[in-house]
Amino acid sequence: MKKLLIVESPGKIKTITKFLNNEFRVMSTVGHIKDLPSKGLGITMDASGIHLEYETIKDKDKVISDIVKAAKTSDEVYLAPDPDREGEIIAWHVEQEINKILPQDRIHRITFNEITKSAITEAIKHPSVVDMPKVFAQQARRVLDRWVGYEVSPILWRKLAKGLSAGRVQSVALKIICQREKEVRAFKTEEYWSIEGAFAHGKSIFNAMLTHIGKKPADLKNEEETKLVVAELKNKNYVIESIVDKERIKNPVAPFITSSLQQAAANKLGFAVKRTMTIAQSMYEGVPLEDPKSPTALITYMRTDSTRLSQTAIDGAREFILSEWGKTYLPSKPNTYGKKEGAQDAHEAIRPIEMSLKPEDIKPYVSAEIYKLYQLIWSRAVASQMKPAIYAQRQVVIQADKYTFKVTGSTLTFDGFLKAYQTEEEDDDKVVKLPNGLKEQDAVSLEKIDPKQHFTQPPAKFSEASLVKELEKQGIGRPSTYATIISTIQARKYVELDKKRFVPTDLGMKVTEMLDENLPKIMNLKFTAHMEEDLDKIAGGQIERDTLLNEFWQSFSVDLEKFKGQTGGALGKKTLEATELDCPTCKEKKLVVRLGKNGSFLGCPGYPKCTFTSKFERQDDGSIVLLEETDLPTLLDEACSKCSNPMRLMKGRFGEFVSCSGYPECKNIKQNVASFACPLCQGTVAERKWRGGTLWGCQSYPKCKFSIFSDIDQHPCPKCKKSLYMIKKTDRSGKTNLICPEDGCKHVVSQQEELHA
Repeated sequence: MKKLLIVESPGKIKTITKFLNNEFRVMSTVGHIKDLPSKGLGITMDASGIHLEYETIKDKDKVISDIVKAAKTSDEVYLAPDPDREGEIIAWHVEQEINKILPQDRIHRITFNEITKSAITEAIKHPSVVDMPKVFAQQARRVLDRWVGYEVSPILWRKLAKGLSAGRVQSVALKIICQREKEVRAFKTEEYWSIEGAFAHGKSIFNAMLTHIGKKPADLKNEEETKLVVAELKNKNYVIESIVDKERIKNPVAPFITSSLQQAAANKLGFAVKRTMTIAQSMYEGVPLEDPKSPTALITYMRTDSTRLSQTAIDGAREFILSEWGKTYLPSKPNTYGKKEGAQDAHEAIRPIEMSLKPEDIKPYVSAEIYKLYQLIWSRAVASQMKPAIYAQRQVVIQADKYTFKVTGSTLTFDGFLKAYQTEEEDDDKVVKLPNGLKEQDAVSLEKIDPKQHFTQPPAKFSEASLVKELEKQGIGRPSTYATIISTIQARKYVELDKKRFVPTDLGMKVTEMLDENLPKIMNLKFTAHMEEDLDKIAGGQIERDTLLNEFWQSFSVDLEKFKGQTGGALGKKTLEATELDCPTCKEKKLVVRLGKNGSFLGCPGYPKCTFTSKFERQDDGSIVLLEETDLPTLLDEACSKCSNPMRLMKGRFGEFVSCSGYPECKNIKQNVASFACPLCQGTVAERKWRGGTLWGCQSYPKCKFSIFSDIDQHPCPKCKKSLYMIKKTDRSGKTNLICPEDGCKHVVSQQEELHA
C-alpha cells in the first residue's frame, strides 16, 4: 500500500522520513503553491458574495505536477503543512489539485506540533479534513491586506513617490513608532535632585536615599533647594526608626510563546526578530547531530501564543529536575499558566522535544546561534516547572527630625527556578546588602552625603524587542507576523535603526500623517486589534468571512474615494514638511523638506527659479539644522562653455563633480577629458563616476564600447611605450602603484617614483 505525505517545508523531509516505513513517500510544497494574482486585485464582489481568484505561483507548476503524479500512484494522501492558517490554506490548495484524480475519502489532513515518531504516528492514526473556517480566516486576512495594499499604495505613489506601500498592519506599526517619536520630540527635560547618605553602624557602612521631608516626598527641583537641605542634614542626629523584614516570592516564568521568545532572544542574545524565527524554524524542522544524514527536530512548533505544555513535556521536565537538582526544586504538582487573553490554544508553548537533551549535548554539532537559542528555550521550559525563588527582604527606615531615609536590602535565600533560567529583571537587578546587627532605635551617624543632579528622560524609542511587546500589548498583528512587519517598514525606508532603536524617517512620518488624516479607521489601533479578534472568530466558526469583509469594505471604500479625489495637498507632491528656515540663496522663501531618490533633503520652494538644496540634520527635539556651508555647492571662477553662467562644485552620490549653476535651464556637466584618443575609434575618452568608483569611457558609446573601470595616470608606459596610460591600483597598506594594461608588459611603477621625468 503506497502512501504520500505532503509537508510545507523541504527541511522536514529527511527528519520525517526516518520515522515512517517504506510505504510512505514524503514530498514538500516548498511553501505556498497558489496565491492571489501578482498583477491585478484578484478579488471580485457581487450579490452572491466575495470571490477570490487564485493563480499558481511562479515556478510552482513543476511542484504541483510532481505532487499530482505521486498522488496518482498512492492509495492514501496525507496533507501535513504547518498547523496554522497559512498551512491550512496550503493543504486546501493541494487538496484541490489532488481531488482532480483522487476521491475525497483518500485525502486526509493531519497536523502535529512536534516532529517526532510518536507525534507523526499519532497524527496518521487520527486523520481529519481541511479546517475550512481556518482557511476562511486566512482568506479574510489576505483580502483585507490586499485591499489596503493595492488600493492605498497607488495613491501614495501619486501624492509622494513611486514605490511606496501601505499595509493594514504595517502602517499601524509604523504609526506606533511615529507616535513615540513625537512624544520624544515634544518632551521637555526637567531638572531634579536626589540625596544619598552613607551611614555608619559600628564598623559597617551602608547607603540610604532621602525619600521624605516631613510627610511629603523629597521633591528637590534645583541646586539651591538641595544645598539648603544638605546643610541641615549635616547637623542632625540619626536613628533607625523601623526595620521591616518580609519574604518575597518570585514565581517561575511561563514557557515561551512566539512573542516572548522574540523579546528574550533580542534582549539576551541580541538576535533580530527575523533571525530568531529563522533559527527556530530550522530547529523545528530538524538539524543534524551525531549522524549528519539524520536530522533531529529540537523544538516544538515555534508559532504559538499558548503557554500550555503537554503532559509528556511536563513529565519530562519533572523527571529532569528531580534527577538533576533533587526534590528541593520540584513542586508537589505541575505548574500551570493562565491563558493569555485572545490566545489560541491549538499548539503547545515552544519547548524542547526532549527535556533530557541538554544544550551541552548538542553544542558540538550545531552552530553557535542554534546552541544559544536552544539553551534559552530549554532553560525557560525546564524553569517553568520548578519551585519559586525566595528572597529575604529588609527595609530600614532612618529618621532625623523631619527627614526620612530608606533602603531596602534583598538576599536570595533559595534560588528555585533561577537555577535554570535568569529572567531579564534578574539580569538587571542590583544587589543591595545590609550589615548584620541592625536594630530599631540604634543610632547611626551620617558619614557622607551625596547630592546628585538628574534630568528627566524622554520615553525610550522602540527596539525590536520593545516594539514586539507593544504590538502584542495593543493586539496588533500576530506573533507570526511581527518579523515581516519589522522587515517591511525597514525595507520601505519608513524607519531606520539608530543604536538598535527605531527612528522614523521623514518619509515614514509623512506617510503616517497622510494615512492617519485620510484613512483614520484603518490607522486606528483599537480597530486593527478588533479586526484581529474577528479573524480569530472566523477561524473559530463564529463569524462568516464575507460578513466581516463586507462591513470593512463599506466604510473603507468611502474613505478611499475621498482620499483618491484629493489633490497632493498645500505643500505639493514630494514635499514632506515646511520649515521656518530662510533660503540662504534667494532669501525669499522658507525651505521645505523634500523627498528625493536618496532620501529627504532641504530645498527651496522657489524652484526652478531658485535651485538651492542642502542636506540637513534633525535634532532630538525634531528641529532641523542645515549642514555647514562646506557641504553646499561652491561657485567657481569658471564660466560654463555653453551658457556662460558660473560653474559650481557639487557633491553627488558618487562624489564631487562640476556643473553649471544655471541648472535646470542648462544641464552642462564638466567632464575630465583624457589626453589620449580612444585606441579603438580615435574618439574622445572622458571620465565618469559610477557606484563602483571611476570609469573612463569613449564618448561614442554605445557605438564604441572602449572603457577603463579604474582611475588612470595619463602618461604612456615607460617600459613598452605601447599603452598611452597606466592603471592606478592601491593595495591594502594604502600604497598606490601604476600598472601597464598591456598583456605582454604589466610593468609596475610606484606612484612615488619619478615616472614622468
